[in-house]
Amino acid sequence: MASTITAGSLTVKITEAITLNGSDMGSTNTFTVGAINEINQRIVSLDASNLRTLFEFGAVISSGTFITSSVQYVRITNKDDTNPVSLNLATASSNCWVDVAAGQSFIVSKAVNTNQGVASAVVGTPTLADLVKITGYSANAIDLDCYIALT
Repeated sequence: MASTITAGSLTVKITEAITLNGSDMGSTNTFTVGAINEINQRIVSLDASNLRTLFEFGAVISSGTFITSSVQYVRITNKDDTNPVSLNLATASSNCWVDVAAGQSFIVSKAVNTNQGVASAVVGTPTLADLVKITGYSANAIDLDCYIALT
């Protein structure tokens, strides 16, 4: 059976808008990722003080697991109006934590080690690795908008 889904291009537009002393100091950056044929978007509710898996990555599809090499774009938006969320980006051998303030987003361009991933060595000579999992944690109950695009 052949798929009837036609791949599309995902266009992401990030805009900062501000005027300082009468001068426009805003910026808009747009990029496009072609050949997207799968989108997954969901609201994930984190209960207070519990670590929750948001995405897992691997070689085969399974419940909640996406094929690492197919991941082209990941966005996690903190929908809370007050509380931050801590995101853990894990590889097979290391991990790092990133805080995302209320109302803000975190973007990952790919899950494989081509220009993205978690550095496991000193900054001057990083060794990039594939992501295997992204988890979220907050001391308060919050909601996250989780979006992933794949080829």
